[in-house]
Amino acid sequence: MHHELAVTAQGLVKRFGDRRVVDGVDIAVPKGMIYGVLGPNGAGKTTTLRMLLGIIEPDEGERTMLGSERPREMSDRVGYLPEERGLYPSMKATHAIAFMGALRGLDWKTGRKRAVELMEAAGLGHATDQKIRKLSKGMAQLVQLLGSVVHQPDLLVLDEPFSGLDPVNQERLEKLILAERDRGATILFSTHVMAHAERLCDRLTIIAGGKVRFEGSMADARGTLPHKAHYVPHHNDAGIAALLPADAVSDNEGGWRFTLPDEGIEALLVRLIDAGYGISGLSIERPSLHDVFVKIVGAQALEEAAAA
Repeated sequence: MHHELAVTAQGLVKRFGDRRVVDGVDIAVPKGMIYGVLGPNGAGKTTTLRMLLGIIEPDEGERTMLGSERPREMSDRVGYLPEERGLYPSMKATHAIAFMGALRGLDWKTGRKRAVELMEAAGLGHATDQKIRKLSKGMAQLVQLLGSVVHQPDLLVLDEPFSGLDPVNQERLEKLILAERDRGATILFSTHVMAHAERLCDRLTIIAGGKVRFEGSMADARGTLPHKAHYVPHHNDAGIAALLPADAVSDNEGGWRFTLPDEGIEALLVRLIDAGYGISGLSIERPSLHDVFVKIVGAQALEEAAAA
């Protein structure tokens, strides 16, 4: 059970002109967890993270980071990967990582030693002496992430860390995030890609239009929607529809999909068997985070996020 909180926010508000980009956001991130801030582009995720870090000040509300109401004073204990990436192109990869560690108080010798170890662990051992300009975009992005963890922070804040990465580097990044969690760090990251959040997050909040639309565990999120059933009868005819739930839809391959009845599936199966339809296949499908996101935020917002 996680009692201590690494990050808190109450009633955060940020206005840009007449627009409330963040509108009363509350967040509580338990120590040692991977916590996702999900939402479509323009939802207010980046602005929220920047307020939590003390990069910008909220117009209203309070926040704490690692127990301090002055988050910038905690910067040596925090690793941060901003949405806008930036490394010195003429630096060697290991030097770039050590340099980022030095900005957080890590001595240069230790930083270079850890940089080599981190790159090798991330599958980048062949590129330790390469200059940033010679690296692919995905490799350079991983180097910047390694630079944000080289000082072994207590809290790691990642803003859209998977953006622009190919599948191989996405997998490397996921492993690195899990390794940091296993080391004892708290990870707070924003994303509009549901698959990463579904695989990684212990808890999450969904933000849309600057407001929190959901907060809770992955099980809580899935619990907002009923389970679905996929049923394939031995034989199919027009009469079967009368026995199935009202929302049953044919999948055009001889099967049917429908919401799991409140009383469970057993009584329905007995009726189907008694009527002679039999069971060729049956699976119960739990709701995905994608389904939850569509319900909470809307299909259009998800399409816009996927196109970004």
